[in-house]
Amino acid sequence: MAGEIFRDGSVLSNPMTGLMIGILVTVMVQSSSTSTSIVVSLVSSSLLTVKAAIPIVMGANIGTSITNTLVALMQAGNRDEFQRAFAGATVHDFFNWLSVLVLLPLEVITGYLYHLTDAIVKTFNIKSGKNAPDLLKVITDPFTKLIVRLDKKVISEIATGNEAAKNKSLIKTWCKTLKHVTLSNVTVPSPQNCTSPSFCWTNGNTTWTLMNVTYKQNIAKCKHAFVDVNLSDETIGFILLALSLLALCTCLILMVKFLNSVLKGQVATVIRKTINTDFPSPFGWLTGYFAILVGSGTTFIVQSSSVFTSAITPLVGIGVISLERAYPLTLGSNIGTTTTAILAALASPGSTLRNSLQIALCHFFFNVSGILLWYPVPFTRLPIRLSRGLGNISANYRWFAIFYLITVFFLTPLTVFGLSLAGLPFLMGVGIPVLVFVFVVLSMNLLQAHCPQILPKKLQTWDFLPLWMHSLQPWDRVVSLLMSYLQLRGRCRCSKCCDPVEEEKAIKIPIKLPEVHENTAVVVEETRPMSKTQEAQDVKNVSNCTAL
Repeated sequence: MAGEIFRDGSVLSNPMTGLMIGILVTVMVQSSSTSTSIVVSLVSSSLLTVKAAIPIVMGANIGTSITNTLVALMQAGNRDEFQRAFAGATVHDFFNWLSVLVLLPLEVITGYLYHLTDAIVKTFNIKSGKNAPDLLKVITDPFTKLIVRLDKKVISEIATGNEAAKNKSLIKTWCKTLKHVTLSNVTVPSPQNCTSPSFCWTNGNTTWTLMNVTYKQNIAKCKHAFVDVNLSDETIGFILLALSLLALCTCLILMVKFLNSVLKGQVATVIRKTINTDFPSPFGWLTGYFAILVGSGTTFIVQSSSVFTSAITPLVGIGVISLERAYPLTLGSNIGTTTTAILAALASPGSTLRNSLQIALCHFFFNVSGILLWYPVPFTRLPIRLSRGLGNISANYRWFAIFYLITVFFLTPLTVFGLSLAGLPFLMGVGIPVLVFVFVVLSMNLLQAHCPQILPKKLQTWDFLPLWMHSLQPWDRVVSLLMSYLQLRGRCRCSKCCDPVEEEKAIKIPIKLPEVHENTAVVVEETRPMSKTQEAQDVKNVSNCTAL
């Protein structure tokens, strides 16, 4: 699906469409490096220009931040922890969205990222070198390769228009192959297609020529769990998705419980002070920049910004790392993942070296520009304030976190993508009124919060609107009623399963009654009807147990 989305080059030339496609593809493949590598393949195949690829790289930067936002949901059981964790996760989202909001229009108007990276690539006579060192993958690859091995080249082949790749499986079967090149007679449509006039023969309507033909010989099969399994790619994908989500949730829950049990009392106080304390005066302002370096270095080691930001999210939730300290660490992780991409680009073959390096540099300077916009001056650190506000809302209305995820990472990109397929007039006709409406609402909120006196009395609050238009309380009641209805329906379905139990209106209770016969006490079974209270309690208990 990711490959199919990338196929229409004319659609990708629209910056907004490219941005949304970058988000969608990265959300689907859960890796910004994978989506960036597909873009490099498209550029190298002349199906996409570097200028058109820059918005897709910006979208990939946004899409990769969904992972730590999902991780924050694991702490929804504790309201305070969830508020901090969700704020710590979405600070990454707000940084990426705000950076795109400013830098994408600037890039469309001036092309500063393209011209800057183009000048760097032209200035330095860069040649192919060694690949980025595998650090964390040395530990993880032996285990993951036992589970499954994927052929990611298939995605790039589909994106570049190779029809034969549509029938290929993503599951790698042969890990060791050998290519043979032989000179063979090949039929061609006409003598103009011959490799040389001296190697061209015609017999009636048939023309032959000598041509090098490559044959691939399979030598050794891969050794993973799905190599000989007769299942479709979709089925294997769902199995892997379920297993990975189970592993992710289990590890996160255990990690949070472990940290909660270890980081208590004086230990937590010492660690909290150590991590969140600034450098002594007059070097206190350097603390944040040092945190950026730490985040960048750690991400370079683990080679994934998603891994690093997902690891610090539970720590923010339990209060070990403050939101103010998590913000520069997150910014550093954005830089760290681009340095890995630059090293990977330097290892590209000569045909793709220039394009892959320029795109990796665009990614790098985009993040550097974002840091210059939203970090050096304290009052410009809007992502901290916005994420804290969203964390407070999600802690009070926990369903809003799911709504946020679906809207930001799926519905909005899909809507914009659909409108751009319909044409630029449709996109502009819907997009401009929506942007104007959002701008007016934000401006009104700012004026109501800071300068209400300059507004007419009626506009100083949103109370003149219906409650459902300016408060989440009515929506919360609707969600609560819906959840109650679903629970009730589950109980009703369950009670139908328990009809045989309910139909037994009486129970047998052994009691002792004195009898004169042979002066002995005989145990007699007497059937006593159940009271209504006992009957209702029994049905309730059975229903609850079955529902659970």
